[in-house]
Amino acid sequence: MFIDTNLDDFKLRFAEIKDVPLILEFIKELANYEKMLNEVVATEEILIESLFERKMAEVIIGEYKNKPVAFALFFHNFSTFLGRPGIYLEDLYVKPKMRGKGIGKIILSFLAKLCVERKCGRLEWWCLDWNQSSIEFYKQMGAVPMDEWTVYRVYDDALDKLAMKFSK
Repeated sequence: MFIDTNLDDFKLRFAEIKDVPLILEFIKELANYEKMLNEVVATEEILIESLFERKMAEVIIGEYKNKPVAFALFFHNFSTFLGRPGIYLEDLYVKPKMRGKGIGKIILSFLAKLCVERKCGRLEWWCLDWNQSSIEFYKQMGAVPMDEWTVYRVYDDALDKLAMKFSK
């Protein structure tokens, strides 16, 4: 089912399982843009399990003249202070040839609308410090950087070691 937008010939839709190869393609394009392609370990099988079997995240596909040109992957988080869920935008990617047409704004606006409809308290995401064009774009959309917070991550062997500390 397509969701009409205010840009002629551009529609949004929620991804279906048949879109998994396309989702992986978008992930790799984004990773290449961020100079992190070597970090992509996702496979179609992993995405099927995570997105469609366990339903851990959702994906929106943006199509211009019936061709996929953008995607956004997001999931719900929770704010204990607000007592409400939020939407965390993991990835938003618009193909380079399609940038500057307002597609990113439409996707963010749609996610904000989804937040309101789902009674979420906020929409948030991370942005790489070097990505100045995205930072300026997000600020124009009303986003505020959370400079006083530092992101921490435990992964790979450190995650396994931390998990082992719990059990006897």
